[in-house]
Amino acid sequence: MQSRNKEVKRIGILTGGGDCPGLNAVIRGVTKPAHDQGLTVLGIQDGFEGLVEGKAVQLYNKDVSGILATGGTILGSSNKGDPFHWPTKVGKEIQIIDRGEDALHNYNGWNLDALIAIGGDGTMHISKKLSEMGMNIVGVPKTIDNDLEATDQTFGHDSAIWVVSEALDRLHTTASAHHRVMVIEVMGRYAGWIALNGGLAGGADIILLPELPFTWEYIYDKVIERNMMGKRFSIVAVAEGAKPLDGEMVVKAKDIKRTDPIQLGGIAEVVARNISDNTGLETRYTVLGHLQRGGSPTPYDRILSTKFGTYAIGMAMRKEFGRMAALKGSEVSSVTIEEAISAQKLVTTETQALHTAKAVGVSFGTEDY
Repeated sequence: MQSRNKEVKRIGILTGGGDCPGLNAVIRGVTKPAHDQGLTVLGIQDGFEGLVEGKAVQLYNKDVSGILATGGTILGSSNKGDPFHWPTKVGKEIQIIDRGEDALHNYNGWNLDALIAIGGDGTMHISKKLSEMGMNIVGVPKTIDNDLEATDQTFGHDSAIWVVSEALDRLHTTASAHHRVMVIEVMGRYAGWIALNGGLAGGADIILLPELPFTWEYIYDKVIERNMMGKRFSIVAVAEGAKPLDGEMVVKAKDIKRTDPIQLGGIAEVVARNISDNTGLETRYTVLGHLQRGGSPTPYDRILSTKFGTYAIGMAMRKEFGRMAALKGSEVSSVTIEEAISAQKLVTTETQALHTAKAVGVSFGTEDY
């Protein structure tokens, strides 16, 4: 096990969980200043899978040149690589085993003095366990869902809502031309930030969130009212985790190889079918899916990712381990990883964007909103 008093000379970096725009900007933000300080940077491939299976490459300045605007991650990623929830095929069955010791073995075998783990809630939970095993961990908050409470915003979120707003702009024209109700399903799992912010930016008429279970009649009333007022189309932005007041979330599939086996999806089709059947209005639905994760990061995310990366390497050199970089206002500071995962950031009735949307006529399918 590496001593926490040892001078930091070798840094590992990995991108855990799902990909999103801005990951390469963080890798660049870590690697460039690290080399300027004479440090060695080891890029661990495919997230925690690489840490468990011993897959890594040394990163040089040339490797991170020109990747600021590139989506995805040059290191690869995986949301099925939890060392403490490792799927292993035994005969015809999949068994879940603990390979935390293998991860620690490789960390020590690479002579790492610190590991920078870039990821969301799941990555930070894994990082806390690895930290308790003796690894010197620095976290960087990444998720398009924006559901980490300890940071004002995660990188990747701005890029995702840009995709949503662009899609809504395009749907407006076809909805208006054909006098249809258009339902668009967006990601976010149990948090409604993508639907709320993307829907607000894209001019949605109805936004359905996981945090505010909806009532069908309020949705029907809204689209009928718009139609009667001569607004012969409506746009509905629905989060994949949204559900009716008397119902459940729509589960697309279950995958035991994932730490959270629930795969959401399908609510847009349900909403579209119910609107059509109960109002007589022609309705179509679109699922954005992984379009929200892909492509180049927005300028905001490029800046935020770079700030996170440079701050994280500074944390490592100052030996601020067991902590995560966090945006507070317009500046980056740090919080403990334990604080970062203590609560999930969700939309609440106090959220300003919720009241802003209501003020301009958006319905959330509830009596009060």
